[in-house]
Amino acid sequence: MSSSKLFIQLKLVLPIILGSAVYAFGLLYFIIPNQLMEGGVTGVTVLLNYAFSIPPSLSTLVLNIPLFLLGWKILGGRQMIYTGVGIASLTFFLWFIEKLIDAGWITPFQTERDYILASLYAGVTLGAGLGVVFRFGGTTGGSDIIARICNRRFGWSMGRVILVIDIIIIGASLFFIPRERILYTFVAVFIASRVIDFIQEGAYAAKAFTIISDHAQEIADQITVEMERGVTLIPAIGAYSKQAKHMAYCVVGRQEIRRLHDIVKSVDPRAFVIISDVHDVHGEGFKEE
Repeated sequence: MSSSKLFIQLKLVLPIILGSAVYAFGLLYFIIPNQLMEGGVTGVTVLLNYAFSIPPSLSTLVLNIPLFLLGWKILGGRQMIYTGVGIASLTFFLWFIEKLIDAGWITPFQTERDYILASLYAGVTLGAGLGVVFRFGGTTGGSDIIARICNRRFGWSMGRVILVIDIIIIGASLFFIPRERILYTFVAVFIASRVIDFIQEGAYAAKAFTIISDHAQEIADQITVEMERGVTLIPAIGAYSKQAKHMAYCVVGRQEIRRLHDIVKSVDPRAFVIISDVHDVHGEGFKEE
């Protein structure tokens, strides 16, 4: 393998390893000490820990090995490579952090009153870890493998399969943990989903302006000169008036919204302006590859 290809592979694998480490830390530092829950196969490992004191690292490995082999057979090796990296990394870091906790190097965050704080931080750490893993094409195994297999074999929606698995596992946890902890778990799950979306969509958010005006060229020229932003003119025809005109499309940073809005209104106060959220913007003037 050439050095360039090796570098590309490392750029994909190292973030998956890092994300797995963050996820393992959130699970052992916030979730388990406060008897909260998690969905998927990880939720099963948490239940086994609550019911039989089985270390999460051991149950994660034992549960994921047959799922990984089944996924390899049905889905193919290429799809499962980064999943294998995620499973191995998660198992290792769960084991490593367990050893640090047993040795007294890490003291888990445990509270008897402020469970909302534990839920919030659990959601942030779990979401950050999974978000990084997902963004670079990996998974931590478990229910994701099951969902992919069901989608391939039966055409079932992956989202629905994962949702059903989560409902079953979180419902089973009612036999082991108090009901109010389930409600706190939903807080953690919601926060984690938002953090995952934030990382998946890109940390850099911007605004896209779609400007419909009879003076689109003049607006575009002024934006180019005053803001040094690129503008695209798109031909359009009014459905009611049947008149040909142009739409101006421009992407700017959030701090430039007011300035662009003022430019548009100074040229054409009657301009029709649509402002949309955009994420993970690449190119000149924004994030470069």
